[in-house]
Amino acid sequence: MASSIDVVKEGDPTNNVPDTIYSKIGLQLHRRDNHPLGILKNTIYEYFDKNFSGLFNKFDDLCPLVSIRQNFDDVLVPADHVSRSYNDTYYVDAQTVLRCHTSAHQAELLRDGHTHFLVTGDVYRRDSIDSTHYPCFHQMEGFRVFSPDEWSGSGMDGTAYAAADLKKTLEGLAKHLFGAVEMRWVDTYFPFTNPSFELEIYFQDDWLEVLGCGVTEQEILKNNGRTDHVAWAFGLGLERLAMVLFDIPDIRLFWSNDKRFTSQFSEGKLGVKFKPFSKFPPCYKDMSFWINEEFTENNLCEVVRGIAGDLAEEVKLIDNFTNKKGMTSHCYRIAYRSMERSLTDEEINDMQWNVREEVKNKLKVELR
Repeated sequence: MASSIDVVKEGDPTNNVPDTIYSKIGLQLHRRDNHPLGILKNTIYEYFDKNFSGLFNKFDDLCPLVSIRQNFDDVLVPADHVSRSYNDTYYVDAQTVLRCHTSAHQAELLRDGHTHFLVTGDVYRRDSIDSTHYPCFHQMEGFRVFSPDEWSGSGMDGTAYAAADLKKTLEGLAKHLFGAVEMRWVDTYFPFTNPSFELEIYFQDDWLEVLGCGVTEQEILKNNGRTDHVAWAFGLGLERLAMVLFDIPDIRLFWSNDKRFTSQFSEGKLGVKFKPFSKFPPCYKDMSFWINEEFTENNLCEVVRGIAGDLAEEVKLIDNFTNKKGMTSHCYRIAYRSMERSLTDEEINDMQWNVREEVKNKLKVELR
């Protein structure tokens, strides 16, 4: 993998991958059998092995550097879609990105002749800072192709047949992970499937979205040598489900090397409830500035993460107004907190001073 990592380091002018993200490439939390994400991945594998013995090929080591064609074009993301922007996606160079989703491998696997596969991997998106969002997270994609002889005797057309099989398969998976819970299907939109659905379960007194899925757009199958076939696909976020199953309150904890965290989990034990080992108080710092037309919240969060790393717990807009001259002011509240120790006032003040300087210099805004 070293060669692909070296590529990220090159000083291409279009490269917007900071060191905090660069350092995550190759860590592959989903391949650690004693880690909550690895435990969850293996539990999902168990379900597919038990119910579809030997049918699904599993991939969990595909390189996260992909072309814009793989990441966007191959899965029919429109040319003007917001996800293609530098504000939302990490570009290594003008033609290469850190994948935003595991769907980036769909087309190549189809072309290689695979018809049933599960792809798990680290994915990257520039994002806000709070307890459930992190710029590197992990997804699993499932894909199954059907040939005409599979649905011809069913009395259904291919799309209906695939949708029915998809729902049955995923209801079984939800039951395998969460037990006998109430479920519901919600119609939704994705560029690469039609019809598209989200599966929700009633868990801990609330409806929880478990995954997105649908019947694959015919164009994807045609483009990759599967004319006259139908297929289904699903995608789920491992962190999202693991936070619920293991009672993990903050997404930053998945990256912790603190023994008090890692020692609580062991291979094959899904749903062991995390016991918080410390609750240090957060420290809040406010910051106001006049924004310019180029300002985006994702860029602000990137600056904060670049300085505070995982000590930044939340960045939240708490006030904004526009004055008579048409200038707009934003006030953000930054919460600093370590999962592992108490932060000193000096540390926090240093970080905040550096954040203010970087925000002024990098984002070209006027501090108030």
